Amino acid sequence: MRSPHLVRPRLALLLAAGLTALVTPAGVAHAATATVPATATPITVTSTEQLAPGVRYDSFQVTTPRGVTVGYLLTADLSKNKVSLDLLHPEAVAQRKVVSAMTNEQGAVAGVNGDFFNNSETHAGVTPTYSSSGPEIADGEELKFAVPTAQRFGPSLAPGTSTRDVFGVGVNGQARVDTLSLDGEVRSTKGTIALGGLNQYALPVDGVGLFTADWGTASRVRATCGTDTSRSDPCSTHTYEVTVRDGVVTAVGPTPGAGAIPVGTQVLVGREGGADALDDLAVGDQVQVREKLVSAGKPKLTFAVGGAPILRDGTPLTGLDTKTAAVRSSAGVSPDGRTVYLVALAGRAPASAGFTIAELADLMRSLGADAAVNLDGGGSSTVAVREPGQAAATARNSPSDGTERMVANGIGIFVGKH
Repeated sequence: MRSPHLVRPRLALLLAAGLTALVTPAGVAHAATATVPATATPITVTSTEQLAPGVRYDSFQVTTPRGVTVGYLLTADLSKNKVSLDLLHPEAVAQRKVVSAMTNEQGAVAGVNGDFFNNSETHAGVTPTYSSSGPEIADGEELKFAVPTAQRFGPSLAPGTSTRDVFGVGVNGQARVDTLSLDGEVRSTKGTIALGGLNQYALPVDGVGLFTADWGTASRVRATCGTDTSRSDPCSTHTYEVTVRDGVVTAVGPTPGAGAIPVGTQVLVGREGGADALDDLAVGDQVQVREKLVSAGKPKLTFAVGGAPILRDGTPLTGLDTKTAAVRSSAGVSPDGRTVYLVALAGRAPASAGFTIAELADLMRSLGADAAVNLDGGGSSTVAVREPGQAAATARNSPSDGTERMVANGIGIFVGKH
Protein backbone atom coordinates (compact mmCIF):
# COMPACT_ATOMS: atom_id res chain seq x y z
CA MET A 1 0.00 0.00 0.00
CA ARG A 2 1.29 3.46 -0.79
CA SER A 3 1.55 6.26 1.70
CA PRO A 4 -0.82 9.11 0.82
CA HIS A 5 1.75 11.58 2.12
CA LEU A 6 4.04 10.69 -0.79
CA VAL A 7 1.38 11.08 -3.47
CA ARG A 8 -1.11 13.80 -2.57
CA PRO A 9 1.20 16.82 -1.99
CA ARG A 10 2.81 16.42 -5.40
CA LEU A 11 -0.47 15.92 -7.22
CA ALA A 12 -2.06 18.82 -5.38
CA LEU A 13 0.73 21.13 -6.56
CA LEU A 14 0.35 19.92 -10.14
CA LEU A 15 -3.40 20.42 -10.14
CA ALA A 16 -3.21 23.79 -8.44
CA ALA A 17 -0.58 25.04 -10.90
CA GLY A 18 -2.44 23.69 -13.92
CA LEU A 19 0.83 22.54 -15.47
CA THR A 20 1.72 19.73 -17.84
CA ALA A 21 3.55 17.06 -15.89
CA LEU A 22 4.34 13.39 -15.81
CA VAL A 23 3.06 11.92 -12.57
CA THR A 24 5.39 9.03 -11.79
CA PRO A 25 5.42 6.49 -8.98
CA ALA A 26 9.07 7.18 -8.15
CA GLY A 27 9.79 6.97 -4.45
CA VAL A 28 6.42 5.41 -3.69
CA ALA A 29 6.31 2.26 -1.60
CA HIS A 30 4.28 -0.70 -2.87
CA ALA A 31 3.52 -4.14 -1.58
CA ALA A 32 6.43 -6.50 -2.15
CA THR A 33 4.55 -8.44 -4.80
CA ALA A 34 3.53 -5.39 -6.83
CA THR A 35 5.02 -4.74 -10.25
CA VAL A 36 5.27 -1.00 -10.85
CA PRO A 37 5.22 0.26 -14.46
CA ALA A 38 8.16 2.46 -15.40
CA THR A 39 5.92 5.42 -16.26
CA ALA A 40 2.48 6.68 -15.40
CA THR A 41 -0.07 8.67 -17.34
CA PRO A 42 1.02 12.22 -18.31
CA ILE A 43 -1.80 14.59 -17.32
CA THR A 44 -2.28 18.19 -18.43
CA VAL A 45 -4.58 20.01 -16.02
CA THR A 46 -6.51 22.77 -17.82
CA SER A 47 -8.69 24.18 -15.03
CA THR A 48 -9.26 23.83 -11.29
CA GLU A 49 -12.18 24.96 -9.17
CA GLN A 50 -12.93 24.58 -5.48
CA LEU A 51 -16.59 23.57 -5.15
CA ALA A 52 -16.56 23.48 -1.35
CA PRO A 53 -14.02 22.89 1.43
CA GLY A 54 -12.59 19.45 0.64
CA VAL A 55 -14.22 19.18 -2.81
CA ARG A 56 -12.38 20.13 -6.02
CA TYR A 57 -13.32 19.96 -9.70
CA ASP A 58 -10.59 19.72 -12.37
CA SER A 59 -10.55 19.31 -16.11
CA PHE A 60 -7.54 17.68 -17.75
CA GLN A 61 -6.16 16.34 -21.00
CA VAL A 62 -4.25 13.17 -21.77
CA THR A 63 -2.56 12.42 -25.09
CA THR A 64 -3.13 8.85 -26.21
CA PRO A 65 -1.95 7.00 -29.35
CA ARG A 66 -5.40 7.78 -30.78
CA GLY A 67 -5.39 11.48 -30.01
CA VAL A 68 -6.26 13.76 -27.09
CA THR A 69 -8.81 12.74 -24.49
CA VAL A 70 -10.39 15.33 -22.22
CA GLY A 71 -11.40 14.23 -18.75
CA TYR A 72 -13.06 15.64 -15.66
CA LEU A 73 -11.98 14.89 -12.10
CA LEU A 74 -13.86 15.31 -8.84
CA THR A 75 -11.68 15.00 -5.74
CA ALA A 76 -13.35 14.60 -2.35
CA ASP A 77 -11.45 14.77 0.93
CA LEU A 78 -13.48 12.60 3.30
CA SER A 79 -11.32 13.67 6.24
CA LYS A 80 -13.24 16.94 6.15
CA ASN A 81 -16.06 16.25 8.61
CA LYS A 82 -18.76 17.65 6.34
CA VAL A 83 -17.72 15.84 3.12
CA SER A 84 -19.28 12.46 2.35
CA LEU A 85 -20.28 10.15 -0.49
CA ASP A 86 -23.59 8.44 -1.08
CA LEU A 87 -25.56 6.70 -3.80
CA LEU A 88 -27.34 8.82 -6.37
CA HIS A 89 -30.46 6.85 -7.30
CA PRO A 90 -34.02 7.22 -8.63
CA GLU A 91 -37.08 6.62 -6.47
CA ALA A 92 -36.98 2.88 -7.27
CA VAL A 93 -34.29 0.29 -8.01
CA ALA A 94 -35.94 -0.62 -11.31
CA GLN A 95 -35.90 2.91 -12.67
CA ARG A 96 -33.46 5.36 -14.27
CA LYS A 97 -32.78 9.08 -14.22
CA VAL A 98 -30.10 11.51 -15.47
CA VAL A 99 -27.17 12.22 -13.16
CA SER A 100 -27.77 15.98 -12.92
CA ALA A 101 -31.37 15.44 -11.79
CA MET A 102 -30.33 12.93 -9.11
CA THR A 103 -27.54 15.27 -7.99
CA ASN A 104 -29.98 18.15 -7.58
CA GLU A 105 -32.82 16.16 -6.03
CA GLN A 106 -30.56 14.64 -3.39
CA GLY A 107 -28.65 17.84 -2.66
CA ALA A 108 -25.18 16.76 -3.80
CA VAL A 109 -22.61 19.31 -4.95
CA ALA A 110 -21.38 16.98 -7.70
CA GLY A 111 -21.69 13.45 -9.00
CA VAL A 112 -20.79 10.93 -11.66
CA ASN A 113 -22.71 8.04 -13.18
CA GLY A 114 -22.46 4.63 -11.55
CA ASP A 115 -22.88 0.97 -12.38
CA PHE A 116 -23.73 -0.81 -15.64
CA PHE A 117 -27.42 -1.67 -15.87
CA ASN A 118 -30.13 -3.66 -17.66
CA ASN A 119 -30.75 -1.15 -20.46
CA SER A 120 -31.65 -3.56 -23.30
CA GLU A 121 -33.33 -6.93 -23.74
CA THR A 122 -33.20 -9.84 -26.18
CA HIS A 123 -35.98 -11.89 -24.52
CA ALA A 124 -39.23 -11.62 -26.47
CA GLY A 125 -41.95 -9.81 -24.56
CA VAL A 126 -39.62 -8.85 -21.71
CA THR A 127 -38.83 -5.17 -21.17
CA PRO A 128 -35.64 -3.83 -19.57
CA THR A 129 -35.89 -3.16 -15.85
CA TYR A 130 -33.18 -0.45 -15.97
CA SER A 131 -31.82 -1.73 -12.66
CA SER A 132 -28.10 -1.98 -12.01
CA SER A 133 -26.03 -5.15 -12.31
CA GLY A 134 -24.28 -4.81 -8.96
CA PRO A 135 -25.31 -4.12 -5.36
CA GLU A 136 -26.64 -0.84 -4.02
CA ILE A 137 -26.48 0.58 -0.51
CA ALA A 138 -27.79 4.12 0.05
CA ASP A 139 -27.53 5.98 3.36
CA GLY A 140 -27.10 2.65 5.14
CA GLU A 141 -30.13 1.03 3.48
CA GLU A 142 -29.49 -2.14 1.49
CA LEU A 143 -31.43 -1.70 -1.74
CA LYS A 144 -30.29 -4.61 -3.93
CA PHE A 145 -27.78 -7.40 -4.51
CA ALA A 146 -25.82 -8.49 -7.59
CA VAL A 147 -26.96 -10.50 -10.60
CA PRO A 148 -24.94 -13.57 -11.65
CA THR A 149 -21.74 -12.36 -13.28
CA ALA A 150 -22.66 -13.81 -16.70
CA GLN A 151 -25.84 -11.73 -16.62
CA ARG A 152 -24.12 -8.36 -16.25
CA PHE A 153 -23.91 -5.70 -18.93
CA GLY A 154 -20.60 -4.08 -19.82
CA PRO A 155 -17.09 -5.12 -20.85
CA SER A 156 -15.39 -8.28 -19.62
CA LEU A 157 -14.25 -8.35 -16.01
CA ALA A 158 -10.70 -8.90 -14.82
CA PRO A 159 -10.04 -12.48 -13.63
CA GLY A 160 -11.10 -13.02 -10.03
CA THR A 161 -13.64 -10.19 -9.99
CA SER A 162 -17.43 -10.32 -10.19
CA THR A 163 -20.68 -8.36 -10.08
CA ARG A 164 -20.50 -8.53 -6.28
CA ASP A 165 -17.59 -6.05 -6.22
CA VAL A 166 -18.39 -2.52 -5.11
CA PHE A 167 -16.98 0.92 -4.47
CA GLY A 168 -18.20 2.13 -1.11
CA VAL A 169 -17.71 3.92 2.20
CA GLY A 170 -17.72 2.33 5.63
CA VAL A 171 -19.24 3.56 8.88
CA ASN A 172 -15.74 4.87 9.69
CA GLY A 173 -16.02 7.36 6.82
CA GLN A 174 -13.29 5.69 4.77
CA ALA A 175 -13.82 4.65 1.15
CA ARG A 176 -12.72 1.28 -0.22
CA VAL A 177 -13.24 -1.28 -2.97
CA ASP A 178 -14.93 -4.33 -1.45
CA THR A 179 -17.00 -7.41 -2.20
CA LEU A 180 -20.51 -8.08 -0.92
CA SER A 181 -22.37 -11.34 -0.32
CA LEU A 182 -26.04 -11.94 0.46
CA ASP A 183 -26.95 -13.63 3.71
CA GLY A 184 -30.66 -14.40 3.73
CA GLU A 185 -33.30 -17.08 4.16
CA VAL A 186 -37.01 -17.82 4.18
CA ARG A 187 -38.19 -19.79 7.23
CA SER A 188 -41.51 -21.54 7.76
CA THR A 189 -42.81 -24.76 9.24
CA LYS A 190 -42.19 -26.27 5.79
CA GLY A 191 -38.43 -25.68 6.12
CA THR A 192 -35.74 -23.11 5.32
CA ILE A 193 -35.02 -21.71 1.85
CA ALA A 194 -31.81 -19.80 1.13
CA LEU A 195 -32.16 -16.45 -0.60
CA GLY A 196 -30.18 -15.95 -3.81
CA GLY A 197 -31.26 -12.45 -4.68
CA LEU A 198 -32.54 -9.08 -3.50
CA ASN A 199 -34.28 -6.66 -5.91
CA GLN A 200 -32.20 -7.75 -8.91
CA TYR A 201 -33.07 -8.27 -12.57
CA ALA A 202 -31.57 -11.77 -12.77
CA LEU A 203 -31.60 -14.64 -10.28
CA PRO A 204 -29.22 -17.59 -10.21
CA VAL A 205 -30.59 -20.83 -11.66
CA ASP A 206 -32.56 -22.73 -8.98
CA GLY A 207 -32.59 -19.56 -6.88
CA VAL A 208 -35.13 -17.60 -4.87
CA GLY A 209 -35.12 -13.82 -4.87
CA LEU A 210 -36.73 -11.27 -2.57
CA PHE A 211 -38.44 -8.18 -3.98
CA THR A 212 -39.52 -5.28 -1.77
CA ALA A 213 -41.13 -1.86 -2.14
CA ASP A 214 -37.67 -0.54 -3.16
CA TRP A 215 -37.89 -2.48 -6.45
CA GLY A 216 -40.64 -0.34 -7.95
CA THR A 217 -43.30 -1.28 -10.49
CA ALA A 218 -41.24 -3.16 -13.11
CA SER A 219 -42.16 -6.73 -14.05
CA ARG A 220 -40.37 -9.42 -12.08
CA VAL A 221 -40.33 -11.83 -15.04
CA ARG A 222 -36.84 -10.67 -16.12
CA ALA A 223 -35.45 -12.15 -12.90
CA THR A 224 -36.15 -15.63 -14.29
CA CYS A 225 -34.54 -15.07 -17.71
CA GLY A 226 -31.03 -16.06 -18.80
CA THR A 227 -28.79 -18.41 -16.84
CA ASP A 228 -25.64 -18.40 -14.77
CA THR A 229 -23.59 -18.86 -17.95
CA SER A 230 -25.46 -16.76 -20.52
CA ARG A 231 -27.51 -13.59 -20.30
CA SER A 232 -29.32 -14.43 -23.55
CA ASP A 233 -30.49 -17.93 -22.59
CA PRO A 234 -34.31 -18.29 -22.63
CA CYS A 235 -36.52 -17.31 -19.72
CA SER A 236 -37.34 -20.17 -17.36
CA THR A 237 -40.71 -21.85 -17.79
CA HIS A 238 -40.51 -23.27 -14.28
CA THR A 239 -41.24 -20.37 -11.90
CA TYR A 240 -43.27 -19.53 -8.81
CA GLU A 241 -44.14 -16.41 -6.82
CA VAL A 242 -45.21 -16.02 -3.19
CA THR A 243 -46.45 -12.81 -1.57
CA VAL A 244 -45.88 -12.30 2.16
CA ARG A 245 -47.58 -9.57 4.21
CA ASP A 246 -46.74 -9.04 7.87
CA GLY A 247 -45.20 -12.50 8.07
CA VAL A 248 -48.12 -14.36 6.50
CA VAL A 249 -48.41 -15.76 2.96
CA THR A 250 -51.24 -13.86 1.23
CA ALA A 251 -50.91 -15.05 -2.39
CA VAL A 252 -49.17 -17.71 -4.47
CA GLY A 253 -48.94 -18.29 -8.21
CA PRO A 254 -46.86 -19.81 -11.02
CA THR A 255 -45.86 -16.57 -12.76
CA PRO A 256 -43.84 -13.56 -11.53
CA GLY A 257 -45.96 -10.43 -11.43
CA ALA A 258 -45.50 -6.70 -11.79
CA GLY A 259 -46.66 -3.49 -10.16
CA ALA A 260 -45.84 -1.63 -6.97
CA ILE A 261 -45.09 -3.68 -3.85
CA PRO A 262 -46.63 -2.06 -0.75
CA VAL A 263 -44.36 -1.21 2.17
CA GLY A 264 -44.44 -4.15 4.56
CA THR A 265 -45.03 -6.65 1.76
CA GLN A 266 -42.38 -9.05 0.47
CA VAL A 267 -42.55 -10.90 -2.84
CA LEU A 268 -40.54 -14.10 -3.30
CA VAL A 269 -39.74 -15.26 -6.84
CA GLY A 270 -38.26 -18.69 -7.53
CA ARG A 271 -37.00 -20.46 -10.62
CA GLU A 272 -36.42 -24.21 -11.18
CA GLY A 273 -35.42 -25.68 -7.80
CA GLY A 274 -36.29 -22.41 -6.10
CA ALA A 275 -39.77 -22.55 -7.61
CA ASP A 276 -40.24 -26.06 -6.23
CA ALA A 277 -39.23 -24.87 -2.76
CA LEU A 278 -41.68 -21.95 -2.84
CA ASP A 279 -44.46 -24.20 -4.15
CA ASP A 280 -44.54 -25.87 -0.73
CA LEU A 281 -45.87 -22.64 0.80
CA ALA A 282 -49.61 -22.01 0.98
CA VAL A 283 -51.80 -18.99 1.72
CA GLY A 284 -52.00 -18.54 5.48
CA ASP A 285 -48.57 -20.01 6.24
CA GLN A 286 -46.43 -18.01 8.63
CA VAL A 287 -43.09 -17.03 7.07
CA GLN A 288 -40.02 -15.19 8.30
CA VAL A 289 -37.81 -13.56 5.66
CA ARG A 290 -34.37 -12.35 6.68
CA GLU A 291 -31.72 -10.73 4.50
CA LYS A 292 -28.57 -8.62 4.81
CA LEU A 293 -25.57 -7.74 2.68
CA VAL A 294 -22.22 -8.70 4.19
CA SER A 295 -18.95 -7.08 3.12
CA ALA A 296 -15.69 -9.00 2.93
CA GLY A 297 -13.91 -6.04 4.51
CA LYS A 298 -14.66 -4.15 7.70
CA PRO A 299 -16.38 -2.09 8.92
CA LYS A 300 -19.94 -2.21 7.56
CA LEU A 301 -20.61 -0.17 4.42
CA THR A 302 -23.09 2.69 4.56
CA PHE A 303 -22.81 3.36 0.82
CA ALA A 304 -22.00 1.02 -2.05
CA VAL A 305 -22.32 0.96 -5.82
CA GLY A 306 -21.34 -1.83 -8.20
CA GLY A 307 -18.07 -1.39 -10.04
CA ALA A 308 -15.53 -3.53 -11.90
CA PRO A 309 -12.16 -3.52 -10.07
CA ILE A 310 -9.24 -2.34 -12.22
CA LEU A 311 -6.64 -1.25 -9.65
CA ARG A 312 -5.60 -2.91 -6.41
CA ASP A 313 -2.73 -1.97 -4.06
CA GLY A 314 -1.64 0.65 -6.58
CA THR A 315 -1.24 -1.91 -9.37
CA PRO A 316 -3.53 -2.47 -12.38
CA LEU A 317 -5.17 -5.89 -12.31
CA THR A 318 -4.04 -8.52 -14.77
CA GLY A 319 -6.25 -9.25 -17.76
CA LEU A 320 -7.50 -5.69 -18.33
CA ASP A 321 -8.46 -4.87 -21.91
CA THR A 322 -5.68 -3.04 -23.77
CA LYS A 323 -7.33 -2.69 -27.19
CA THR A 324 -10.82 -1.19 -26.96
CA ALA A 325 -10.84 2.56 -26.37
CA ALA A 326 -14.10 4.14 -25.20
CA VAL A 327 -15.54 6.95 -23.14
CA ARG A 328 -15.28 5.77 -19.53
CA SER A 329 -15.98 6.68 -15.90
CA SER A 330 -14.15 5.52 -12.80
CA ALA A 331 -14.01 5.81 -9.02
CA GLY A 332 -10.80 5.48 -7.04
CA VAL A 333 -9.58 5.93 -3.49
CA SER A 334 -6.26 6.80 -1.83
CA PRO A 335 -4.41 4.24 0.32
CA ASP A 336 -5.80 5.72 3.55
CA GLY A 337 -9.39 5.69 2.29
CA ARG A 338 -9.78 9.42 2.83
CA THR A 339 -9.37 10.86 -0.67
CA VAL A 340 -11.77 9.84 -3.45
CA TYR A 341 -11.24 10.43 -7.18
CA LEU A 342 -14.25 10.39 -9.51
CA VAL A 343 -13.47 10.61 -13.24
CA ALA A 344 -15.60 10.93 -16.36
CA LEU A 345 -14.22 11.40 -19.87
CA ALA A 346 -15.56 13.78 -22.47
CA GLY A 347 -18.15 12.11 -24.64
CA ARG A 348 -18.02 13.98 -27.93
CA ALA A 349 -15.39 14.59 -30.62
CA PRO A 350 -12.80 15.98 -30.95
CA ALA A 351 -12.05 15.45 -27.24
CA SER A 352 -13.18 11.82 -27.01
CA ALA A 353 -10.32 9.58 -28.08
CA GLY A 354 -11.21 7.56 -24.99
CA PHE A 355 -9.22 5.11 -22.89
CA THR A 356 -8.81 1.38 -22.84
CA ILE A 357 -9.56 -0.12 -19.45
CA ALA A 358 -5.84 -0.68 -18.89
CA GLU A 359 -5.22 3.01 -19.63
CA LEU A 360 -8.00 3.96 -17.23
CA ALA A 361 -6.31 1.96 -14.47
CA ASP A 362 -3.03 3.77 -15.17
CA LEU A 363 -4.80 7.12 -15.07
CA MET A 364 -6.40 6.40 -11.70
CA ARG A 365 -3.06 5.30 -10.28
CA SER A 366 -1.44 8.48 -11.58
CA LEU A 367 -4.08 10.60 -9.86
CA GLY A 368 -3.22 8.97 -6.54
CA ALA A 369 -5.66 6.08 -6.31
CA ASP A 370 -4.56 2.87 -4.63
CA ALA A 371 -7.76 1.02 -5.63
CA ALA A 372 -10.26 1.84 -8.37
CA VAL A 373 -13.23 0.50 -10.32
CA ASN A 374 -14.49 0.94 -13.85
CA LEU A 375 -18.01 2.36 -13.97
CA ASP A 376 -20.50 2.45 -16.83
CA GLY A 377 -19.17 4.30 -19.88
CA GLY A 378 -20.11 5.45 -23.37
CA GLY A 379 -23.25 7.55 -23.40
CA SER A 380 -23.70 6.92 -19.68
CA SER A 381 -20.47 8.70 -18.68
CA THR A 382 -21.52 11.93 -16.99
CA VAL A 383 -20.07 14.39 -14.51
CA ALA A 384 -22.50 16.89 -12.99
CA VAL A 385 -21.29 19.88 -10.98
CA ARG A 386 -22.95 22.65 -8.99
CA GLU A 387 -20.51 25.52 -8.68
CA PRO A 388 -20.64 27.94 -5.73
CA GLY A 389 -23.50 30.37 -6.28
CA GLN A 390 -25.26 28.12 -8.80
CA ALA A 391 -28.81 27.02 -8.11
CA ALA A 392 -28.42 23.63 -9.80
CA ALA A 393 -25.83 21.12 -10.98
CA THR A 394 -25.37 20.63 -14.72
CA ALA A 395 -23.61 18.01 -16.85
CA ARG A 396 -20.13 19.16 -17.91
CA ASN A 397 -18.68 16.47 -20.15
CA SER A 398 -20.90 16.71 -23.27
CA PRO A 399 -22.18 13.11 -23.13
CA SER A 400 -21.79 11.18 -26.36
CA ASP A 401 -25.56 10.86 -26.89
CA GLY A 402 -25.74 14.66 -27.22
CA THR A 403 -27.81 14.85 -24.05
CA GLU A 404 -27.59 13.13 -20.68
CA ARG A 405 -28.52 9.46 -20.71
CA MET A 406 -30.81 8.20 -17.98
CA VAL A 407 -28.88 5.74 -15.81
CA ALA A 408 -29.54 3.40 -12.88
CA ASN A 409 -27.44 5.18 -10.26
CA GLY A 410 -24.42 7.34 -9.56
CA ILE A 411 -21.96 8.50 -6.92
CA GLY A 412 -22.73 11.80 -5.24
CA ILE A 413 -20.43 14.09 -3.23
CA PHE A 414 -22.24 15.76 -0.35
CA VAL A 415 -21.26 18.58 2.00
CA GLY A 416 -23.01 18.79 5.34
CA LYS A 417 -25.44 15.96 4.57
CA HIS A 418 -25.34 14.37 8.03
